[in-house]
Amino acid sequence: MMEKDAKIYVAGHRGMVGSAIVRELERQGYTNIVTRTHAELDLCRQDAVEAFFAQEKPEYVFLAAAKVGGIVANQNALADFMYDNMILEMNVIHSAWKNGCKKLEFLGSSCIYPRMAPQPMKESCLLTSELEKTNEAYALAKISGLKYCEFLNKQYGTDYISVMPTNLYGPNDNYHPTHSHVLPALIRRFHEAKESGATEVTCWGDGSPLREFLYVDDLANLCVFLMNNYSGDETVNAGTGKELTIKELTELVAKVIGFNGEIKWDSSKPNGTPRKLLDVSKAEMLGWTYKTELEDGIRLSYEDFLNNPMRAER
Repeated sequence: MMEKDAKIYVAGHRGMVGSAIVRELERQGYTNIVTRTHAELDLCRQDAVEAFFAQEKPEYVFLAAAKVGGIVANQNALADFMYDNMILEMNVIHSAWKNGCKKLEFLGSSCIYPRMAPQPMKESCLLTSELEKTNEAYALAKISGLKYCEFLNKQYGTDYISVMPTNLYGPNDNYHPTHSHVLPALIRRFHEAKESGATEVTCWGDGSPLREFLYVDDLANLCVFLMNNYSGDETVNAGTGKELTIKELTELVAKVIGFNGEIKWDSSKPNGTPRKLLDVSKAEMLGWTYKTELEDGIRLSYEDFLNNPMRAER
């Protein structure tokens, strides 16, 4: 168990996941949380990361920093996604180990699992067949981070764990028109359509892929729970165990935002993976379940979007 005054480093605290973890830690009474902005500490610089860990010596680390993006960003910058994520996570995990970190939690992504993995996807299906090509670079980097934690445990007896979230959404999401994930992109698109009085909105693909969504504050609650209650080489899936089609999601977002026009589909655009549902029985067996239902979470996310002064620039 983490002591309430233990020094805890949250890497990526300005991102959606990292900021949620900081909120959850503070909510639970942890008082010694260390953070650094990208300007203060570039996690892709090995010398800077080593100096930071040697000086601060955090006892616990949540590694939530990553270079992220949607289908377009992933396809257009494969090399960048692989290099930046691989370098960043290796620097942090290695420096944590060198400086005696008691426990580290690595945040991955459900895209690590094979494109055609049996559904719902169990943690054990990792590396059983080929990955989805549109985010292969990001997935390979995340698999490497997960495996490095596992190998450190095996070689050096560390207590490094990993958690693999499904699609996330919530406060501090990225609402960029082309570089965001599906749910925040829909929030922005329907909001702008409503504001401009548009009578129709066109969405990518045909609406058939099935997706699962987890509210980011629920993930943060699980992250702290696992840090205090789980040790093991195998990762832990983070999700709801529920799925809906992109078409159903789109209609739900339109309903929450109040867009009453027509929704059209551009089937010339990619759908991505046909289905992505996590088997969350492992987390449930450990004693954790999600709390926020999707419609409630979308409403909270829309409030965040409306109060986010940076959304136009991101």
